[in-house]
Amino acid sequence: MKSILMAFVLVSAGAASLAGQPFSISDGQMPGLDAGDAANAKQPRRLVAQAGKGADADAGQGVDATPAGPVVDESALRYFAARGDTARLNAEIARLRTLYPTWTPPENPLAVPVNEDRQLEAMWALYSQSRYADVRAAIAERRKQDPQWTPPADLVERLDVAEKRAALVAASNGGRNEEVVRIGAETPSLLTCSDADVLWRVAEAFARTDRLQRAKDAYLYMLNNCTDAPVRIATVQKASVLLGYADMQDLLAREHAGTDGSQEFDAIRNDLARRFVGEGAEDPALTVAPAYLKTVEKLVAGEGLASDALLLGWYHLRRDENAVAEPFFRKARAIEDSASASQGLALILLARKMPAEAEDVMYPWRTSSDQAMQTYLAATANLLALDPVPVLDTNVLGRIAAVTLEQKNPETGEQFGWYALAMDQPRTAEQWFAQVLSWKADYEPAAYGLGVARLRLDDMAGLAAVKQAWGKRSERIARLGESRGEEDASVLPRRKLPVASVETQERAEERRPAVEEVAARPQRSKRTARRAEGTGTSCRTSRDLHGLAPGSALALGWCLMEINRPLEAAQAFEAALAGEGQTRSDAAYGQSLAYLRAGLTSDAAVAASKAKLDGRRGGELQAAILADRAVSSFRASRYREALVFLDQRRQIVNEPTDLMVLRAYAYKNLGLRADAMRLFEALGETGQQDAIRALAEMRTERDRRQ
Repeated sequence: MKSILMAFVLVSAGAASLAGQPFSISDGQMPGLDAGDAANAKQPRRLVAQAGKGADADAGQGVDATPAGPVVDESALRYFAARGDTARLNAEIARLRTLYPTWTPPENPLAVPVNEDRQLEAMWALYSQSRYADVRAAIAERRKQDPQWTPPADLVERLDVAEKRAALVAASNGGRNEEVVRIGAETPSLLTCSDADVLWRVAEAFARTDRLQRAKDAYLYMLNNCTDAPVRIATVQKASVLLGYADMQDLLAREHAGTDGSQEFDAIRNDLARRFVGEGAEDPALTVAPAYLKTVEKLVAGEGLASDALLLGWYHLRRDENAVAEPFFRKARAIEDSASASQGLALILLARKMPAEAEDVMYPWRTSSDQAMQTYLAATANLLALDPVPVLDTNVLGRIAAVTLEQKNPETGEQFGWYALAMDQPRTAEQWFAQVLSWKADYEPAAYGLGVARLRLDDMAGLAAVKQAWGKRSERIARLGESRGEEDASVLPRRKLPVASVETQERAEERRPAVEEVAARPQRSKRTARRAEGTGTSCRTSRDLHGLAPGSALALGWCLMEINRPLEAAQAFEAALAGEGQTRSDAAYGQSLAYLRAGLTSDAAVAASKAKLDGRRGGELQAAILADRAVSSFRASRYREALVFLDQRRQIVNEPTDLMVLRAYAYKNLGLRADAMRLFEALGETGQQDAIRALAEMRTERDRRQ
C-alpha cells in the first residue's frame, strides 16, 4: 500500500502537466457542430454531485454563489488507490485536473470516506474492467429496485466518456474519419495527454479528410503539452507518415535537448531523414535540408543499404544533378541490383550519350514495369541512331530486334531501318519500315524511310506507291526522287536521334504540337535568303562544312531547316557560330530551333545560351523549351514538375488550349479534382474536344462514387 501512495504523490505533483487544457478540436468548420456547440464543447461540464446523493438533495441545498472551491467527487480516486491501479489513478487525476483547474488532489486518496455501498462498489469494479454495458445494466437494475437512488454523477460522466472513447476507437478502426472528429468535438475531456491514443486517432482523422493544418495542430498540442518521452517520439513518428516535409520541420522544432547534449528524437532521426529524402526524390520542387542528405549519406557509408543509396540517387537525378546521382546508383547496383537502380543509371547514361551502356544495364530489367520498358526502348533507339553508326554485336542486335517486335515499338523499328540502310542493306531496311507502318499506319518517318529504301533499291513503282499514299501529307515524301544524289547522301542525317529520357519517340512526336509554333518555321530573314540565293547555296546535296564562311553556313542551316533536316541544320548553325554580331545571334537561334524540332530540348536550351538573342526570339525559345519540358514531365508522371514548367511558361506568354488541357490533367492526376473540373469546364465551353471528353469522364466517375 505504501508503494501506491508514493505513486499517488508523484502523480499528483505532475498532474497539471499531464492534463492541462484539452486540445480544441473545433475549427469552425466541423460538420454537425455549429458555433454554439463549439463554444460549449470547449468548456467541460463541472460535476458537483457526490456518491450516494440524489438530484433532489442537490437541488434542495442550492449552490453557494461564492464557493471556496469546486465540490469534486473523489470516490473514484479512493477506489483505484485502494486496488493499487496506478494507471487508472493517474488518468482520474488528469481528468479531474482538466475539469477543475483549481482542484487540489487529497494528500492521501485512501482518506476519502469509505463507501459502504456494496452495489456501487460492484459498479466501480465493472467499470474498472471496461464492462460498460454491464455497468449500465447494474445502474438500471438498482434504479428499478430503488427509484429514489441516483447514480454518482462522476460514475455517469466517466461511463459516458468511456463509451464515447470506445465509439471513437471503433470509428477510427473502421475508417469513419468524420465520425471520429465529431465524437472528439463532443467529448473534449478525451483530448488530453492522459489518452494519447485518442489524440493520435483524431489527428489522423483530420489528415485523412484533407484538414492537414488541424492534424498538425493536434500533433503540436501533444509536443507542447505532453511530457512522456515515448508518447512524444511516437507522435513524431505518426505525424511523419501523414504530414509533409515543411509541416514536420515545425513539429521537430519542439524537440527537447537532454542534459548530456543529446536530442530526444535522436533514436528516430535516421528514419526521418530517409523519409524526407524520399519525399524529395518524388517531388523535384522540394528542397531537403543538407543535414538530412548528409545523414542518409552516412547511412550509405555505414550500413551499406541499397535502399539508402537509391534515395540519394533519385533525389539528385530529379534535380538534374547527374554527376552527383550516378555514384549512388552504381553503389546501389553493386550492393543489390534492382530495376530502380538500373533505370536511374540508364537515364544518366542516356543523358551522357552512352546508349550502349544504358541498353546493357536495362535489358535484364526491361519487363519489370512499363516505365522500365520505356527506358530500355529509349536506349535502343538512341543506340541505333548514333552517328557515326556503331557496329553492334549480333547478340545485342538480336535481343533488341526481339524486344522491338514483341513490343511493336515504332521508334526503335524505324531506327532499325535507318541502321540497315547505313549498313548497305536496303532490303532489310525496307522490311523494317514496312513492319513499322503495319504497327502504326500514320507514322510518317517510317513512310519516308520506306520511300528512301525503295529508291535505293531502284524500285520506282514501290516509291511511286509511297508517294501516292503520302505525298499530300508530307512534302519531303512528295519530293523524294527529284535528286538521286540527294537520297544516298542524306540517309544518315535523316535518322532522328530519339529523346534521351524515359519517354519513347512516340511520346516525343506527341509533344511536337507544343513547340511546332516556333520550331516548324525557319524564321529566315530576307537578307539571309538573298545571301543563300546569291551565293548559289544548295542543301539538297551533301556539303562539307569545313572552311565554310559563317554567313554561308548560316544560309545553309536555314535551307536545311526548310527541307526538314534539323540535325544537319544544327551542324551548319554550329559552324555559323564562328561569326560575330547578328550572324552569331541568328546561328544560336537557328540551332535552338533545329534541336527543338528534333526533340532535343536540353540541347536547344544550351544552344540558346551561345549568343545574345533579342527579347522576342529569347521569349519564343524559352516558351517552347518550357512547354516541351512540361509535356515531358507529364509523360513521366511528374505532375507537380509539369505544373512548375507551365507556370514558368505562363509568365512569358499566354497559355494555349493544348497546354491548358495538359494542366487540367495534371490537376486531376494530383487529386485536385475541383481545379481540374473548373478548367475542363472553361475549356469545354470553347468547344475543346479533349476537355469535353475529360469532363464527361470526371462526371461519370463522380456519379459512380455517389
